[in-house]
Amino acid sequence: MKKLLPSLAGLCTLAGLCLLPAPAAQAASCEGTYTIVVGGTGDNDSNAPYWQGNISQRVGYPAQPIGYNARQGVNELNRLIRDQRAACGDQHVKAVGFSLGAAVVHTWVTENWPTIDNVNAVLIADPKRAPGPGNAGAAGHPVVAPFVGAPLAGVDNFFGDIPTLTLCTDDIICDIDAASGLPGYLWEGRHGNYNFNVDVYSDDAGGQWYNGVYYP
Repeated sequence: MKKLLPSLAGLCTLAGLCLLPAPAAQAASCEGTYTIVVGGTGDNDSNAPYWQGNISQRVGYPAQPIGYNARQGVNELNRLIRDQRAACGDQHVKAVGFSLGAAVVHTWVTENWPTIDNVNAVLIADPKRAPGPGNAGAAGHPVVAPFVGAPLAGVDNFFGDIPTLTLCTDDIICDIDAASGLPGYLWEGRHGNYNFNVDVYSDDAGGQWYNGVYYP
């Protein structure tokens, strides 16, 4: 646990070097599901090669792990979804986030569920994941939380009536006590050991996959 903190703190101190503006958004089709993705740390335009499948929109934001940047991501995600909903009122929205991006989507759901419907969310390696099963995500650590600041800090599972699927597999970002520990994060690729094809996640997916077991 103590070894994890310098690593997370090191990531956070880079934040001031990476405040990039979001790219201009292009209008998306009203056909099918509007699938919008939010990348993790360093993926400022959500255009990293790990994303696969039919993606309608990629969220641009300064993707560094501090609360101010996460707030920018939440605001941009909200703008894009609301604009698309205004243009395509009956279209389903599927919001998918990875790591820091999952925290952005998580926060957006928590804040916006009372005022929007026909939406679902997929949170891959969410640092704001609440405990059970396993321990909480890294954003809930009592040292990390004050350092990164709101809305990135803290954990919860408050998603209102929006179906939300959480995925966490032996990964300290979403389970601070994961068996792989810091070596799994730094050298063994555990943090990237997920399916990033957005098409495999249904429009009503909920519950959570934790270490290969599904919990409704």
